[in-house]
Parts: sequence; structure tokens; C-alpha cells
Amino acid sequence: MSSQTPPTTASLRADGRRPDELRDVRITRGWLDAAEGSVLVEFGRTRVLCAASFTEGVPRWRQGSGEGWVTAEYAMLPRATSTRSQRESVKGRVGGRTHEISRLIGRSLRAVIDVAALGENTIVLDCDVLQADGGTRTAAITGAYVALADAVAWGTAAGHVQPRRSKPVLTDSVAAVSVGIIDGRPVLDLPYTEDVRAETDMNVVVTGSGDFVEVQGTAEGAPFGRGELDALLDLAVAGTARLRDIQAEALARPLERLP
Repeated sequence: MSSQTPPTTASLRADGRRPDELRDVRITRGWLDAAEGSVLVEFGRTRVLCAASFTEGVPRWRQGSGEGWVTAEYAMLPRATSTRSQRESVKGRVGGRTHEISRLIGRSLRAVIDVAALGENTIVLDCDVLQADGGTRTAAITGAYVALADAVAWGTAAGHVQPRRSKPVLTDSVAAVSVGIIDGRPVLDLPYTEDVRAETDMNVVVTGSGDFVEVQGTAEGAPFGRGELDALLDLAVAGTARLRDIQAEALARPLERLP
């Protein structure tokens, strides 16, 4: 018998989760036929398609360095939300939010890849939000890592990558999760209904070994204290550890293309 007191109705969130509980997370590999790595990642009702494209060669500024390159592009489909948004390609410019999230995903992935071991090859991660219900950037990072791992495996099997035993291409895993303060208490993995009313909102990127890659935190109302920051970071580390395990389980399964 557990010595823990079961959560009361008052302690549960609107969707029935505990404050420290992730939404239902699913990672489906091999979503696309043509991409060297592809994943549909679902955080509750947030769904992001991550495709990894492996190409030989690197951008001109990196040629001759012996090192590869990993970058990312993020976009949201017009009806990913409750109202239609215009495609940025039609507008003729990419918005600042899109640029910022694309760079965040790229930084997060480059934190766990040895570009020297990758060789002069490029992997581009396209992360397209099919449906948005909060946490699109954190879901994108979590899914993009799995797509990246499959692309590296593809490049290795094809002979484009020559990994050495002492120098693996992927040095660690990486995942991300949102945390925030809702009604005065820290909670994990915010859906849209919580995100829009959070007193403090934070996105945290953590490696599989528990090191921080990036922390993006903002007080939407009153400033938050050091104790609240520590509580949020503790939640994020625990949440990303569970995401790490989900990623590992997905990668351990045989890769089967969808029919």
C-alpha cells in the first residue's frame, strides 16, 4: 500500500492531471515515406510533424572545416488553431516568433550532436505544427530529436557518416517541456487554456543527462521569486526525464513505415 496521500479533486487541474503530470505523449516514427527521419509527436492535442532531411555537403561558410551542420525550420499550418492564420509564405516574410522558435530548435539539437563526427553533412529539421494546444515549441524539440536520431542512423547505414567508437555522433538526447504558475502553484506541461492565464510561463530544454540547454521564463504579472523558479526547474527536469524515457522507448522499437 502506498504511503502517499491520493490527490484530491481540488488538487487536480481542469483536465484532471496532477500539477506534476505530463499530458499524454506519443511519438510515432516513420510518418513520412521520403524523409530520412520523421516523427509525429503529440503532447495531448498538440501535434507536430518533424521531418529530418539528410544531405551531403554543408553551407559554403562551413566547407572545408570537416564539420557538419544541423539546423531547423518551424512553421504552423493555417488551421492549427481555432481561427485560420495566413501562411507566412503568402505574406512574403517570416514572422519574428517563427524565426525565434526555429533558432531555438536548432540550438537545442546542436547541443547534443558532435558536428565533427557528423562529417561534412547537413541535417535540416522541418517542424510543422498540425494542431496547436500549447507547448508547440517544446513538442517540436522533443520530436525533432527522435527524427534527428533516425536521420543520423540512416546516414551511417548509407556510409555518409563514419562514426568512431570513441566519438559518437549523438552525444546525448534532448527534450523540452513547458512549466508555469497557475493560480499560485507550479504546474507541468501547459495546454493553451493554462498557457494564456499563466502568472509565470517558462520553456525549459534539458539534455538526457539532466543539463540545461535553454531556459526561457517570463513573469506575465507579478515577478516570481527564487523559490518559485527552483520549483519550476525541478518540475521541468522531472518532466524532461520522463520525455527522455519516452524518446528512448520510441527509438528502441523497430522502425516501420506507416501503411
